[in-house]
Amino acid sequence: MSDEPSASKRDRRLPGLSARTALYGFLGLSLGSVLAGRRRTGRQRAQLVEELQETASERPVGTVTPEDYADLPDPVRRYFETVLEPGQSHIRTARLKQRGEFRLGDSESAWHPLQATQHYAVSPPGFVWDATIRLGSVLPTQVVDSYVDGIPTLSARLLWTVPVADAAPTPELAAGELSRYLAEAVWFPTALLPTNGVEWEPVDDDAARATLTHGGTTVSLVFHFDEANLVDRVVAENRFRAVGDGFERSKWTGRFADYERRDGMLVPTSAEVEWNLPSGDLPYWRGRITRFEFDLGE
Repeated sequence: MSDEPSASKRDRRLPGLSARTALYGFLGLSLGSVLAGRRRTGRQRAQLVEELQETASERPVGTVTPEDYADLPDPVRRYFETVLEPGQSHIRTARLKQRGEFRLGDSESAWHPLQATQHYAVSPPGFVWDATIRLGSVLPTQVVDSYVDGIPTLSARLLWTVPVADAAPTPELAAGELSRYLAEAVWFPTALLPTNGVEWEPVDDDAARATLTHGGTTVSLVFHFDEANLVDRVVAENRFRAVGDGFERSKWTGRFADYERRDGMLVPTSAEVEWNLPSGDLPYWRGRITRFEFDLGE
């Protein structure tokens, strides 16, 4: 039997190939440059993940006990009592798979499909977010957002080649990335224990402020708890937001829902994040966690 594809199969392939070829030509790109850019982005991501894992310290000896959170504000204590099972192991690193949507621009802008893998380390705090956002059927944009060993990075490449964003490390970017880490720690909740550097202070019966300091950067977020003692939203009153070539402070909210038990812990499987601007709320990411992997050191 011949290995030559049938005419019908060739016809089905041609529209996609032609569209991609035309797009590359329009952007002044060759297939070779796109493939080279993809390999380069892959190496960058792999290096960041390797550095993140190498800097991660060993998890605390033993398991989580009630004494680890007994003296925390009441809503925080109830949260840990709810989301952690007796004898819960400490998390050293975590790996999550995400599917969702991302919006660029204002509240009238379109949402774009997104797939991402996110790696976390607990001590010292850090993460690498590797996302592909599709601006069209043939327009993948690769985004690498990270905070590794106290150094923030953010880069985005259209077709792995054309720069869309390339932020230099600044104190403002570091604060934004550390705030992101702290808010997202609800996905690997032992990271929120005092043994990992998080300081808690009461706000009211249903909220508490968490403060985390690392590498000279300090951030504080208010965690709000629902009637089931679960975190339903996290608020930053003055988080740095990139505007033009600089940053300005804005209110930010992350909302978390659909808690499920994973490796003995209750974690949210859906979330949405938004900027709360004077002109109105601006949601820009929403999605689900489709896979949780934890290094529990067991």
